[in-house]
Amino acid sequence: MCGFAGYFGPVPGNLAASRLLARMTQAIAHRGPDEQGMHHDQGGGLAHARLSIIDLAGGQQPMCNEDGSVWTAFNGEIFNYLELAERLKASGHLFRTRSDTETIIHAYEQKQQRCVEEFNGDFAFAIWDRKRRRLMLARDRMGVRPVFYTMVGQTLVFASEIKALLTVPGVDAEIDLKALDQVFTFWFPLPPRTVFRGIHELPPGHILTMEDGKLTISRYWQLDYPDHHERFEISEEEAAQGLHDLLVDATRIRLRADVPVGAYLSGGLDSSVTTALIRGFTDSHLRTFSLTFEGAEFDESAYQQRLVSAFGTEHSSIMCTREDIGRMFPDVVRHAERPILRTAPAPMYRLAAHVRESGFKVVMTGEGADEILAGYDIFKEAKIRRFWARQIDSPRRPRLLRRLYPYLTNLRGQPQPYLEAFFRAGLEEPTNPFFSHLPRWRMTSRIKQLFSDEVRGELADYNAIDELHAQLPAEYSRWHPLSQSQYLEAAYLLPGYILSSQGDRPSMAHAVEGRFPFLDHRVVEFANRLPPGLKLRGLVEKYILRRAMSRYLPETIANRPKQPYRAPDAESFFGSGAPDYVHELLSESAIRRAGLFDAAAVSKLVNKCHNGAAIGFRDNMALVGVLSVQLLRTGLMKAEVQTVPSADSLVV
Repeated sequence: MCGFAGYFGPVPGNLAASRLLARMTQAIAHRGPDEQGMHHDQGGGLAHARLSIIDLAGGQQPMCNEDGSVWTAFNGEIFNYLELAERLKASGHLFRTRSDTETIIHAYEQKQQRCVEEFNGDFAFAIWDRKRRRLMLARDRMGVRPVFYTMVGQTLVFASEIKALLTVPGVDAEIDLKALDQVFTFWFPLPPRTVFRGIHELPPGHILTMEDGKLTISRYWQLDYPDHHERFEISEEEAAQGLHDLLVDATRIRLRADVPVGAYLSGGLDSSVTTALIRGFTDSHLRTFSLTFEGAEFDESAYQQRLVSAFGTEHSSIMCTREDIGRMFPDVVRHAERPILRTAPAPMYRLAAHVRESGFKVVMTGEGADEILAGYDIFKEAKIRRFWARQIDSPRRPRLLRRLYPYLTNLRGQPQPYLEAFFRAGLEEPTNPFFSHLPRWRMTSRIKQLFSDEVRGELADYNAIDELHAQLPAEYSRWHPLSQSQYLEAAYLLPGYILSSQGDRPSMAHAVEGRFPFLDHRVVEFANRLPPGLKLRGLVEKYILRRAMSRYLPETIANRPKQPYRAPDAESFFGSGAPDYVHELLSESAIRRAGLFDAAAVSKLVNKCHNGAAIGFRDNMALVGVLSVQLLRTGLMKAEVQTVPSADSLVV
């Protein structure tokens, strides 16, 4: 796990190539504090900040082939590198290291851009092919690792994080209003957009090639599902065994490292399955880590302790208070590089720091299980709403809504007419391709009522949902409604919010690499081909996962309903321990200067939160969202590399 940066074309500004690469590398040094290196020649340059995990002595980057004609800088892991290396050696390729990085070089020599099809991993990498004068960027199938790029004149510049791009002369951090509209609809900007105008994100499962002055972006993999009425030949027993075997192997290869590997243990089903797989099918010594909270609404420590006792792991936990969240939030937003609508990334940032302080660089997590195996309440919610839509005037059918969100006591305490009004959004159009997500999107979109008149005017003719609709694959309309819902979560929310704001960014801020067995593309493809009823059986989420793995888990965990990870939101920014920046950034004068939001409307929201009034989801998201935008403008947009090392201090 690392960070990389580079350019292809004339060096921007008046900087020497080595100076530019040093600036970019320093901006992402937190991703790879172990070593830094660079390579540049006529036409292109690569730089790398290394977090050494595999082949500690020999894996320095940028790395080249035997004659120095192909160079790569790489962020992530190729988990099947041992098997790949054997095949490549049999084809005549000579290896000088034991690192997974070298498999990228030789696979590229053999298959050019199609080399990505060989890789089982979480990766983003750049390849500079000097003979062909070709620059290639690639990103893993599920979007675990990020890569961003922009054009400065005729030069392509790219990096693992936007912060590195902002050190390049001519690159500015101007807010893209359409991307902001998307964030306040979906929670994330639609790739290739980022929240900064002109700075792009390479979408998951894509490669970018620049050659002969032409930039080309192409997809090499995408999520796919069976047609709605396709017959399924697999039995429940075969499905359970198949999922079990794939998860065992996905876990086994993700334990490959030359440093100790730990695991997050939240107390829920997914992290418990991951821990059970490590414990039951490997001989790895297991160290587990978890978060605890002050309030019972968020705290899962009782379940965590039950699992520690059952698995016998060496365990430690760290408490995250409301004051901690308020204090850390500016750093969290700076690393996220996008507005966020919940504070949940902040405790993950704290947990990653604890992992690093405990001497670990790698942790396994259960991320991805909910998306590929239908674990979220939104899937159950859509199923109830479709059942209701078939008899829209039924007084009995909407009562099933009370079976949703058992952990949200405020919502369950609402009167029936309130619940029906909320979940009715889009009920009259059950064939809408976004039926499952309309209540969530419409609630989130209410935040846009806080936009200033100027921003509303700029966005008057823009519709974020139309832009998403234009991106849908042609096959989408043929899929089962559950598959459509899963696609929206797995293709967009997972890489755009969860894996970035709660995965790669808070962990890599402390140089900690997360690994995700459920996101092995073999597991994803297998899960996608399963009958919908094996994933959501009635209102039992992740049914086939429970069927496959229950025998390894305590009964209270195996049968435990989904409780999503959450953290205190607006309350973290008010009260006796409130940080000073909150008042400064949310003051009427600061909001007015920024020009994105209506100062009076934001002031009304702030007063409501400050006075301790009971606020709902919309107000919580609005407060956190506005604050994170203000932090981006005053933090990341003005970020500068404070100390730029001499190029002589880097490995060249």
